[in-house]
Amino acid sequence: MISPNITVVFCSFVLGCLNLLAFEKENVTIRSSFDNSRFAFENTKKGTVAFMGGSITEMHGYRPMLMRFLGNRYPETEFTFINAGISSTCSTTGAFRLQRDVLAKGPIDLFFLEFAVNDDQDAGHSYEECIRGMEGIIRQVRNTNPSTDIVVTYFVNPKMLKQIQEGKNPLPMAAHEEVLEKYQISRVHLARELAQQINKGEFSWEKFGGTHPKAPGNRLCADMHQRLLNLAWSGPMPSSKRKHHLPQNLIDPHSFTEGRFMNPSKIKLTKGWKFSEPEWQILSGGKRSRYLGKPLLHSVDNSHPLRFEFEGRAIGAFILAGPDATKLRVSIDGQAQEFELFHHYSKNLHYPRSVIFAHNLKPGTHTLELKPMITDDRNAVRIMEFCIQ
Repeated sequence: MISPNITVVFCSFVLGCLNLLAFEKENVTIRSSFDNSRFAFENTKKGTVAFMGGSITEMHGYRPMLMRFLGNRYPETEFTFINAGISSTCSTTGAFRLQRDVLAKGPIDLFFLEFAVNDDQDAGHSYEECIRGMEGIIRQVRNTNPSTDIVVTYFVNPKMLKQIQEGKNPLPMAAHEEVLEKYQISRVHLARELAQQINKGEFSWEKFGGTHPKAPGNRLCADMHQRLLNLAWSGPMPSSKRKHHLPQNLIDPHSFTEGRFMNPSKIKLTKGWKFSEPEWQILSGGKRSRYLGKPLLHSVDNSHPLRFEFEGRAIGAFILAGPDATKLRVSIDGQAQEFELFHHYSKNLHYPRSVIFAHNLKPGTHTLELKPMITDDRNAVRIMEFCIQ
């Protein structure tokens, strides 16, 4: 004879699966279990939740709404929330700063991630670059914390919204989706949900609030996440944590799966290069407070090269590119190439961005040489971190 309690649990599980299929047709997709975060929140009464992305994550938007939701659902749980949102950063930068900003803080139970918008409007990434960044982040999380539950969200800007309304799939979302499908990562497609609601006359871009959503847009986003988590946590209570699926092969062998920052303070400086805080007060262009009061590697009105060795198979730099940002001649093992540091947002802002000099080097020791290509109005190089894999 089957216990009534077992029957109830089984029926709840079946109904949950049926609802899951219904959500697949909409814009909330559950691809793997969220039992690990539920086990931590309900059994250990402690939980660490990290949010990573650009300004959409950094700002007071969907993130604090989800923090309140989790606190209300698990009132006896002591939560640690990590805000790893940094304005203007893309998935490439994310893959190199992940260790510093998230993984170094200890095991993560639940990880929210978004980079679709910044991979488009800020980085202007190719399909391959979107893959390397997103796969790099996902695989690093899985390798470090195999039990971490992950949700990726697709936010939207006007260009991407128009593409979706025309039946097209924006490039960053298509690339990220390939990664999510391979690694069985759950996803909230806020962009498509918004487009569908606008087409039905149920929402508007103005009400949503734009690329950086206002309260109604963030509420829509948070509600979609709550639907996903409530469904994922509706089945039987897990008895322990389990490792998530980790594919053996990479989509792109050059994805930044071992990306990390290397601080320039370790480099022996040559003539014309300094490791100190720039004299921001005399420089034109906006400055963001998170970068003030900190030393960085910089060179102004200097054409002398800086040379050092590094170990790895990829190299780049996380820079501040202001109105005076110049070109940089980069030589790796004697092979030279010029890189433009100035960005279209640099005109009035010291803008943070990652410039990757090489992503497909042979493993081993390499020699890097940096030579500023100064002009009358663009004469500066400012490097906060080197990106190494």
